[in-house]
Amino acid sequence: MTVTKYSEKIYAGVLGKLIGVYLGRPVEGWSYEKIQETFDEIKYYVHDKVGAPLIVADDDISGTFGFFKALEDFDYSKDISAEDFGRTWLNYIIEDKTILWWGGLGRSTEHTAFLNLKNGISAPQSGSIEQNGRTLAEQIGAQIFIDAIAMACPGNPDLAVDLVRKAASVSHDGLALDAACHLAALQAMAFEEKDLDILFDRGIAYVQNRELIEMIEDVRQICKQERDWRKVRAYLDPKYGYGVCPGCCHMIPNHAMVVASILLGGDDFQKSISIASSAAWDTDCNAGNVGAFNGIRLGLAGIEAGLDYRSPVADRMYVVNSDGGSVVSDAVIESKKILIAAAKLAGEEAPSLSASRFSFEFPGATQGFQSCHFDHGYNTSVEVSNTNLYLEEHGLEIIVKDLADGVTASVSTPTFIDFSQIARNFSTVASPSLYSSQIVKTRVKLLNEGEVSIRPYVLYYGLDNEEAVCYAEYTPLSKEEMTLEWQVPDTGGMPIFKLGFQIQSQKKFAGSVQINSISWDGAPTQFAQRGMLMTSIWNTAPLWSASFASSAKHFAADFKQTYCVSHDEKDGLATIGTEEWKDYSVTSTCFFSLHRAGGLVARSKGHKRYYGAALNEYKEAILYKQRDEVRTVLARAPFVYEEDIGYELRLQVQGDQLRFFVDQQEIVTALDDSYTSGGAGFTISEGTMTANNFIIGK
Repeated sequence: MTVTKYSEKIYAGVLGKLIGVYLGRPVEGWSYEKIQETFDEIKYYVHDKVGAPLIVADDDISGTFGFFKALEDFDYSKDISAEDFGRTWLNYIIEDKTILWWGGLGRSTEHTAFLNLKNGISAPQSGSIEQNGRTLAEQIGAQIFIDAIAMACPGNPDLAVDLVRKAASVSHDGLALDAACHLAALQAMAFEEKDLDILFDRGIAYVQNRELIEMIEDVRQICKQERDWRKVRAYLDPKYGYGVCPGCCHMIPNHAMVVASILLGGDDFQKSISIASSAAWDTDCNAGNVGAFNGIRLGLAGIEAGLDYRSPVADRMYVVNSDGGSVVSDAVIESKKILIAAAKLAGEEAPSLSASRFSFEFPGATQGFQSCHFDHGYNTSVEVSNTNLYLEEHGLEIIVKDLADGVTASVSTPTFIDFSQIARNFSTVASPSLYSSQIVKTRVKLLNEGEVSIRPYVLYYGLDNEEAVCYAEYTPLSKEEMTLEWQVPDTGGMPIFKLGFQIQSQKKFAGSVQINSISWDGAPTQFAQRGMLMTSIWNTAPLWSASFASSAKHFAADFKQTYCVSHDEKDGLATIGTEEWKDYSVTSTCFFSLHRAGGLVARSKGHKRYYGAALNEYKEAILYKQRDEVRTVLARAPFVYEEDIGYELRLQVQGDQLRFFVDQQEIVTALDDSYTSGGAGFTISEGTMTANNFIIGK
């Protein structure tokens, strides 16, 4: 039996994770007493009550789906090592910015582990008790990042436990590893078994730590005797709570509450995540783990049995990491990645999945599409759904009422960060997924009789951070599917943050339009930012510059050129673009100040895997391949250059050919087929350079 039979449960597990995190996130860090006084019991989203957006960057989401990238990057090998997972951390984490709680050496377990990795201490030593002490090694982080790995092992708890133990040992050890493995085993088994007693009876076999075994059995026993979760928590707190466990976020109280929430919630998805969110301790972590487990076990039917948790979320998530083009994501995209990994790990051929960015394959999936907030003039109400809920085909259903001459209906989905809806709890670093000159292909049809037209549009940020719009021409629709192609107009290098569709009719219309898929391929052919774009010296980080994911310590709009890129260590990068960028050139006129080396980057997937073209130590030009900690110089040539003089650098990647031009003269060339796609940008080592433009072309 192929793993494709688990596809819907994988999607439900991803949704459950998101819903749980978003439910518990607004009260993370609150005391139990404050939660009870303010909300009594959290049964639905309370973000608006605390002045926060619903969709936020969160370590539980970014770590879960960011560190999962290790499986693909290391060829889906079951023999992937803890050291490989550590390399994944270094590739995708931007220090002091992405994924982790940057709480300091000796305070934040993950921050401490990252510093160990950065200083050459490989995993699993980086997270060991020997290296960091027991208190730090046994905090909660071991289990909050593991759900996607467990979902890639449906029905195979042995493999899930093996992979999770290696992944979690990057930062944790001891009891914390056993707790993560316990949860991973439960999630892997939940694909095929629903009975909680059976699952927990089997799951305890994956726990070796006697203290953890006794705690789990104690929680199971009290939950059999008492069904009121508040009384259960009152029993657990003096035995296992934060007051008796060392550190700021210990595994014991949180794993206890995860187990209790699952047992007391039973087959009620809403109740289980409500308990985990209401009981304090690490609310978003616990509710996220519980939501993932019960999403798998109970499926979409379980998620939908209570309140509508899905519509407000609309599949949306931020997977914040150095591969900026993968940050703005959704549950369909991430579920497809997990499904591919599950097939590969099972020794099967990868399932046949749509290559379109928006394919709406899973039941009820809307992939971020909602009624558009932008002021398009007179707009009627609009709802979104999926035709696969009642037809045997997947498609975004746009349901409109009272459409008529002069009144339109508009829906849109994120392609970049919406800075009007941003939380400051975690740094949200990203790049757009859509760019000027790319061709958007949309398969669309009308589901009801009528004279209806549609046009795509994009919303983008202008120079002064204002929102602007570009529309295509209207195209009449029919009940026969058609493919619309639209080349996105030049936005002057300004980042596109939403793709939308506007519907109109000259006569009154109430009915539905179906979009079956939306796609765009390859790199942009004409994307450019030129000259000094800063409009105020008081705003050195305008939104147009935020489209770069920067691990360079200082990356900002420049007072004279377009950008200033500065880094006091080796290899600070600032990149833009997506994994779909394949054959293209990146060009910039660069001015060098104090530095060791500086230049351009192409085909980056993270900041430790890319091709670089750099001028080095005022004496040479080099082409190189960076793969984790290993740099391979592919070609070099003598080249003497001077400080404060502009040099037009161009790196062209075409197939396996790499060509480095300076002032339109080819200086070095090389052949290498290690990387076939990825983003572009700047690299600087131990110094500063400014760049007067940034151009992506053929």
